[in-house]
Amino acid sequence: MALFSRRKKSDSDDASTDRPETVIEPGEQPVDPAGPSDAAPAGEANATDGDASPAPAQAPAQAQAETTPTVGISMSSFRGVGAGPETPAEASAAPTAARPSARQPGEMVAPEAPETMPGLRDNVLLSNALAEIVGQAEPAQLLNVARQLLQGHVFLRVKGDARALMAEGKDLPLAVANNGTEQLVLGYSGGMALRASVEADQDRDTSAMAQPVLTLLRHIIDGPYGGMVLNPAAADGRAVLPKPLLERMIAEVDPQLRIKTALSDARTESTASTVVEAIVADAPMWIAVNQTEEGGPMGVAESRAATGERFLEVFSHPLELLALGRGDQPLPIRTMQLAKALSQDAGLTGILIDPAGPWIRLGREELGPVIALAAEDDAPTA
Repeated sequence: MALFSRRKKSDSDDASTDRPETVIEPGEQPVDPAGPSDAAPAGEANATDGDASPAPAQAPAQAQAETTPTVGISMSSFRGVGAGPETPAEASAAPTAARPSARQPGEMVAPEAPETMPGLRDNVLLSNALAEIVGQAEPAQLLNVARQLLQGHVFLRVKGDARALMAEGKDLPLAVANNGTEQLVLGYSGGMALRASVEADQDRDTSAMAQPVLTLLRHIIDGPYGGMVLNPAAADGRAVLPKPLLERMIAEVDPQLRIKTALSDARTESTASTVVEAIVADAPMWIAVNQTEEGGPMGVAESRAATGERFLEVFSHPLELLALGRGDQPLPIRTMQLAKALSQDAGLTGILIDPAGPWIRLGREELGPVIALAAEDDAPTA
């Protein structure tokens, strides 16, 4: 049974959007700064809603084919963010940027998600990212929205009764807005944003449902859509993500979102071990590279405390780094590379994952299963 239908445009769908001059270019910060030699459950709830007028659309990004080398990280380091805790009370303090940044490191733990519609919790991280936008979104704000979109689920609007349509085995016609020849899928970070659309257009012959974000993004990419509009009826806090950006997000994402899911969920005693298990299983990771503060060779970003603790910065997706706006560039790192870096540099206290937040620090003891991989790889074979 197909979950989505590809709804044709009609006059009633037409919510025209003006395209500003701003172009979203994730490739503005090259992924390849140096060659190798330099180196929510699905569900639905009844709701009253209809097609709303979306926010002014951003111009689509031009997809850039980039070959990203994998490199060793036995290079000089530079300070990315400070924040090694000096006392237990500081363990949850947000890292402090050591260089000019478009975004300061965020909260360690994601806020509790409210349930503004019965049975469906808001994507609170996405809501908070959108709330930072006033008027037309800046490129850095869109990158932040994009990274937080990769959390949990997204609310969608369906023409008719979603439950009845699914019971009959029919496609679900998603609400869309037309921008010239493009169709933009309408998405929402939570129930309040969806209800705002109800008040805006008074079309009550619709339902609300939640879908895992990767399911939605793949549907948009494979379909006839030009992108998606988030919270279209909001006066502020709305954004348009063009298809090329969505394609870039999917191309570099962990299909299981293991690390991002663990960090966005409620913290428990098992959170650290869950993240370590994902690392051992070779979940995609990136490090931040740039020239050292002294203008020397390429270095790798670390978080350092005044008392000397050193945490290698690691990112679950390139957008986690690019959203910081520091000018650093993401390079992929495999689990074995990380294991050997930790094994060979006893001065590394551990790693800091996704400092833009939600983030986590893992010490050498917690990273024991990762470090052990290096010893196994170096062990002589019989």
